[in-house]
Amino acid sequence: MLNDKLKNHHLILASGSPRRQEFFKNLGLDFEIRLKPIKEEYPPRLTHFEISNYLAQLKALPFKAELNTKDILITSDTIVWHNNKAIGKPHDRRDAIEILKTLSDSTHEVISSVCFTTTNYEKTIHNITKVSFESLSDDEIEYYINTYKPFDKAGAYGIQDWIGQVGVTKIEGSYFNVMGLPTHLVYKTLNSIAEST
Repeated sequence: MLNDKLKNHHLILASGSPRRQEFFKNLGLDFEIRLKPIKEEYPPRLTHFEISNYLAQLKALPFKAELNTKDILITSDTIVWHNNKAIGKPHDRRDAIEILKTLSDSTHEVISSVCFTTTNYEKTIHNITKVSFESLSDDEIEYYINTYKPFDKAGAYGIQDWIGQVGVTKIEGSYFNVMGLPTHLVYKTLNSIAEST
C-alpha cells in the first residue's frame, strides 16, 4: 500500500540493525541498506530527545553528498534515559551488568529518533516510551547477559528477549519504539512525504 505511494522514490535505510531492517520488510517497503561508519558522539549540553535527534541527524551527514533526487535516506538512533542520564550501548560485559542493575526496580524512558533526508529537506521525529522493570536478581542479570549478549542494544537489553518477558512489568507507549523504531510514526511520515511529492 505505502510502497505503491512511494514508487517514485528510492528508500535507503542506513542501519545495520536486523530489527530495524525487519520492521521495514514488515511494513511492505522496498529499500536498500547502505552503511557508513560513524562515531556516535554528541555535545554534553544536549539532553533527552535532543541526543537521539542529534545522533540520527549525524548519521545522515556522510550520505548527503551522494543522494539523488528520488532518494529518501532514513537514519535513526535509540537511547535509554534514566535518572537524567543517557544510556547507550554497553561498552563491555561489566558495563552491561551495571546498566541492568541501575534499571532494575525502576522506570526509564526509551527514546528513538528517526531522520528523513532528501536532497532538499530533512525531517526528524522522535518517540518516547516508558518501561518499568521489577527487581532483577544478580543471577537473572548474569544469566541474561551471558545467554543473550545484548552489547548492541541501548540500555543493555532487548524487550523482545527473555528479560523483557520476565522483568518488564509495564509499558507506556509504543512497544516497537523500545525495539528501536517507532514504526507507526515512520509509516505516517513516509505517507506524508509520498503525498507531498
